Amino acid sequence: MTTTPPSTTSTQIVELPPSYLLPAGILLGGLGLTLIQLWLGLTVAIFGLFLMIQTATIRLQFTEVALDVYRSGKLIRNFPYQDWLNWDVFWPPVPILFYFKEVNSIHFLPMLFNADTLQACLQERCGNLKANQTSR
Repeated sequence: MTTTPPSTTSTQIVELPPSYLLPAGILLGGLGLTLIQLWLGLTVAIFGLFLMIQTATIRLQFTEVALDVYRSGKLIRNFPYQDWLNWDVFWPPVPILFYFKEVNSIHFLPMLFNADTLQACLQERCGNLKANQTSR
């Protein structure tokens, strides 16, 4: 008699590592822009600094049933996969934005974490919802 071992996919919790590329690029771009237009450059640089702080404090964890969002170690939001209709990473050559749609809301997150790990976790946990999208 042979037995099949239980599947272990999607049971491990995966925390996405932070990526400072986008906030650093915006911060440096804003600083460079101050040479041309002071107030616009400062505004962009401050936004880059804000994203840098968010990158240091926000963490995404993929659990078996949901995407959990943590700020400084405290759970602030939970997004069950069963409610997801679609997801996408905008501009894959240089990923800058993560989008996902739930039954009742749409979410956009700047790419403050490792894009490759994010896409691998999304494929594993949610599949390719872009191809399976149906109108509801």
